[in-house]
Amino acid sequence: MSALTLVYAGLFYAATALLVAGLAAKIAGYARTPAPLRIPTTPAPRTRAGVAGRMAREVLLFESLFRANKWTWLCGWLFHVALALVLVRHLRYFTEPVWTPVAIAQPFGVYAGFALLAGLAGLWARRFLVERVRYISTYSDHLMLALLAMIGLSGLMMKYGSHTDVVAVKAFMLGLMRFDLQPLPADGPLLVHLLLVAALMAIFPASKLLHAPGVFFSPTRNQADDSRERRHVAPWAAGLEKK
Repeated sequence: MSALTLVYAGLFYAATALLVAGLAAKIAGYARTPAPLRIPTTPAPRTRAGVAGRMAREVLLFESLFRANKWTWLCGWLFHVALALVLVRHLRYFTEPVWTPVAIAQPFGVYAGFALLAGLAGLWARRFLVERVRYISTYSDHLMLALLAMIGLSGLMMKYGSHTDVVAVKAFMLGLMRFDLQPLPADGPLLVHLLLVAALMAIFPASKLLHAPGVFFSPTRNQADDSRERRHVAPWAAGLEKK
């Protein structure tokens, strides 16, 4: 077994451990954080079913962003939909036989790579061209956008440039999942792509990308506007009312 294969196998095992442990810790922290007040953003639904519908629209359609800024919504929605298609396409490297929905998504996933970069370009340009956004942007914001862009570019380079041996890549990925290491092709764009993906996995739990699971714990989105119908008492304050 080559040293290259061992290094990248160890890198992905470590990155996966950091991703899973970090996400679990963050989500557990979100779940434990009390919500002392009813603070849903109005107009808000008054029932749990309404909250579920609102959350679905927020996650799938970015409803609040659409109302706030149409150009930001377009770039953000384009990026996230393209990213979802790209991730579905990549499932072929982790499934054998390949699932039918994944096989159907293959041609769409290729073009989604270009859409992903277009959405990223719009979101990144916003951080330079919109004064109020530029003022609050930090180095980490630009670095995350650069990391995502380099992942997309290196992925497209393997498709249209170096033509990486995807059969060998799939064998390597399946081997990681089964703890049966297989040789990793020593292809430049592939190694860069995998290194960047591992870096993204490792830093994801400590980055602003945590808005992905965090939106489900936002009290402005997951609360019903029923303060007139029922009294809201946070768990930590329930004991105080009894005194």
